[in-house]
Amino acid sequence: MAIPPPDPARLSALNEHFAFGLSETELAEYGPAVAATLTASERVEELYTATAPPPPDRKWAEPADNPLGAWYVTTSIPGAAGGPLAGRTVAVKDNVPVAGVPMMNGSRTVEGFVPRRDATVVTRLLDAGATIAGKSVCEDLCFSGGSFTSHPGPVRNPWDPARNAGGSSSGSAALVVSGAVDLALGGDQGGSVRIPASFCGGVGHKPTHGLVPYTGAFPIEQTIDHLGPMTRTVADAAAMLTVLAGVDGLDPRQPTAIDPVDYAAALGDPADGLRIGVVTEGFGTPVSDPGVDDAVRDAVAVLRGAGLAAEEVSIPWHADAMAVWNVIATEGAAFQMIDGNAYGMNSPGLYDPELIAHYAAGRITRGAELSKTVKLVGLSGRYTFELGGGKYYAMARNLALDLRRAYDDALTAYDALVMPTLPYTARELLGRDAPLDTYLPTALSMIGNTAPFDVTGHPAASVPTALVDGLPAGLMIVGKRFDDATVLRVAHTYEQAVGGFPAPPPRAG
Repeated sequence: MAIPPPDPARLSALNEHFAFGLSETELAEYGPAVAATLTASERVEELYTATAPPPPDRKWAEPADNPLGAWYVTTSIPGAAGGPLAGRTVAVKDNVPVAGVPMMNGSRTVEGFVPRRDATVVTRLLDAGATIAGKSVCEDLCFSGGSFTSHPGPVRNPWDPARNAGGSSSGSAALVVSGAVDLALGGDQGGSVRIPASFCGGVGHKPTHGLVPYTGAFPIEQTIDHLGPMTRTVADAAAMLTVLAGVDGLDPRQPTAIDPVDYAAALGDPADGLRIGVVTEGFGTPVSDPGVDDAVRDAVAVLRGAGLAAEEVSIPWHADAMAVWNVIATEGAAFQMIDGNAYGMNSPGLYDPELIAHYAAGRITRGAELSKTVKLVGLSGRYTFELGGGKYYAMARNLALDLRRAYDDALTAYDALVMPTLPYTARELLGRDAPLDTYLPTALSMIGNTAPFDVTGHPAASVPTALVDGLPAGLMIVGKRFDDATVLRVAHTYEQAVGGFPAPPPRAG
């Protein structure tokens, strides 16, 4: 498609944007030179269009039975005839593309997009024999730990439909815990696998950063993007992770090589004798429910009874970790997810030009419909970027190395660290029109223990503790980077010691 050259008014606006100081006469001289560069963009579009695949013809439907509001669309896409996940149904979080099936990412700005390609993780699930049962609702551009910011509607907690299911992988947690599917896929940038797992009473594992390829999924910020399994049992999470993990050669978040691990088989290794550090700073925060803290300490006692050694450890950096995450997740996401139309630039890997173009247009025409959390990211992140030119982000990324080192140092003495996943149990659902001073705490106040490990990249799993006032709470287990097997072994040991995790009561109708 021919690209129209910029007119004098557009050149003048560009000149002002970059503060180049060019006169009208000089701009007029630049006009033909700028126009000449456009032939390369036109040729690139021709070459790309000639090779880009059309979306496959896959059947999908509006959900007929959706009591928790957790389905976006339903499908039945069978995988390979055999494999480790043969016969298992999977819900795919709607920030992850399934080719030929609508993808909304919980946002009106993405509504109407149909991807051409499966994400790498979808291909791996299908190759392992799983059946894709549909797309699960997620929060608006995945930037909320509450389940009330999503479009087309809120997701309800399977333990109490009047309560929050957590976010942003809200639909995935609700569907797997309620038994609507066997397995689910989630994404995690500030806790979005572990938050809904804790609120809904499921298992959620955030892998080591880079262990599972993010290729194809809608990004928020490359240094904190993760995808991971959400299940009812640790064994299922381990089986899923075995399928999902490994280098695909298309994701710059990944190292060039990862040794394969059979995480399901690793669960058979005895965990007795492992050393557990109970992180002091993870308890008793200003928003902590003492009942949740007590339930997690009771879970630690169960681990001791199963033969693991556990003792308190102080990691002072943990108390400052949220400042580091906040800068990366606001300034970084404003730069990449908003101004950069999700993908940004300057990075190798596989891009999705169709998604970029669709979202770029939707972000302008429907930006007023974005959630208040996304608008906060844009306003705050863009302001600090303009104020400092990116120095605050650069400082935070440098401090992330110190933060990682603090956890690494603790993990030289311990095989895993534990703390509450979240400081409290699920709260009542809000409406999207709730006032900002209620909206923001309900969407974000629970992430103090989860978000630090998106910055540092350590693997972290949430498993259910005993119920607190009839609602689920979570024990979070953190391990050394690329030692996801030990995290899952500890989680499995706990699950076996308590005789399995509680299930929500059946609901009438």
